[in-house]
Amino acid sequence: MTRLPGNALWHGFADMHAVADHDFVLATGDGCYVVDETGKRYLDSTAALWFCNIGHGRRELAEAAAKQMSDLAAYSSFGDYATRPLIELADRISALAPAEDTKVFFTSGGSDSVDTAVKMSRRYWVLTGRPAKQMIITRDRSYHGMHMAGTSIAGIPGNREGYGPLFTEVRNVAWDDAEDLARAIDEVGAENVAAFLCEPIIGAGGVYVAPEGYLARVREICRERDVHFIADEVICGFGRTGAMFASGRWNLDPDMLLVAKGMTSGYLPMGAVLAAGRIAEPFWAAPGQMWRHGYTYSGHAAAAAVAHANLDILETENLVQAVADKQMMLNASLAPLRDHSYVIDVRAGVGLLGAVQLDPALIAADPTIGARLVRAMRERGVLTRLLADGGLQVSPPFTITRDDLRMLVTAVDESLVEMGSQRTARSGSSVDLLPEQTRDDSGGFDSLDARLLADVPPHHGS
Repeated sequence: MTRLPGNALWHGFADMHAVADHDFVLATGDGCYVVDETGKRYLDSTAALWFCNIGHGRRELAEAAAKQMSDLAAYSSFGDYATRPLIELADRISALAPAEDTKVFFTSGGSDSVDTAVKMSRRYWVLTGRPAKQMIITRDRSYHGMHMAGTSIAGIPGNREGYGPLFTEVRNVAWDDAEDLARAIDEVGAENVAAFLCEPIIGAGGVYVAPEGYLARVREICRERDVHFIADEVICGFGRTGAMFASGRWNLDPDMLLVAKGMTSGYLPMGAVLAAGRIAEPFWAAPGQMWRHGYTYSGHAAAAAVAHANLDILETENLVQAVADKQMMLNASLAPLRDHSYVIDVRAGVGLLGAVQLDPALIAADPTIGARLVRAMRERGVLTRLLADGGLQVSPPFTITRDDLRMLVTAVDESLVEMGSQRTARSGSSVDLLPEQTRDDSGGFDSLDARLLADVPPHHGS
């Protein structure tokens, strides 16, 4: 048997032929920064995989995990089993949720939450006498995890290639046209559609903010046609948009709300489906009924303790409001990068979410340029990654500072120049970094929305 090169670690989303024996090994973290095994320090401009909201190296979370593990690390939550941290976390999240009488079904992460929601929706319709309602509708560009259902329903075709038939009762609609959803439901027949899954802001597909009025309209369409509206807030949830939940910010009243990443800031894996009381009712009200679904680590006690500590920090340090206050700063910081010849768009303007979009024609001509740009930024001490549509991800920890943003933008600018990008005359010999006097004194995001939307150009593909 031929021995394969490299160590035994198989990375996700990686060309293992290129990665084997070339692991980039991180050792420590502190705030917005991580340090590799050689001692070099890097700005983490993505909060790892969108999750490290409160920043790295928070001892409070390690201490919470250690205390709970010393008492009881974990136990099944099947049947009537529970731990006190889990019961209290469910009540705490229910009180924060933007839906009435929310019930919390815990999972091990975002992909679990997506698959759970799909099964919950279809099971609901069986329990209420409409078993034909099975189809799931999602948007182009959308990402909903990598389990079987999530891989099948998401709007990134490349993630489905090479597996053969998966979950087939699915339809994708335009990401930015609410009436396309209405047409799809009407063509299929509302009696056959279980749910519409919607990221309030598309994340891995490229950081796309829907057109004004889109979210309210798709929610209305779902209500009119008796289709579940499921908000996938695995990325947006717990403060990323400047509100605890994007569904609350835009008054979406989802039937289900999916969370993970920011619940623990990634310190331990955990997720949940937040089901409105109207969805939970047929599962909870009938005696002798069991929903045969759950995971070994659904409601892991140590993860629940860590989630409490994470929520404590979000609250005591007022970090969700900090995101709202910093969104203008992020938008202004990234905006000058539009002047690069290799950049066709900069998408930012809601919370701490952004993307610097490379020209697709450039990527088609040289498929290696994105990876080389990411590596050039790493050499300058900034970590990022390329999103599905060729944009550089920007989703830093909530504690990011103006100086950190200067470092980020400088690294993008210099790396683009290294790749051959030309700055326009307007931007001169270097990008115009955020002026010191530019700041937000509004005290919140609501009064910023009109100004931000005025500054954001039309999204590529809209």
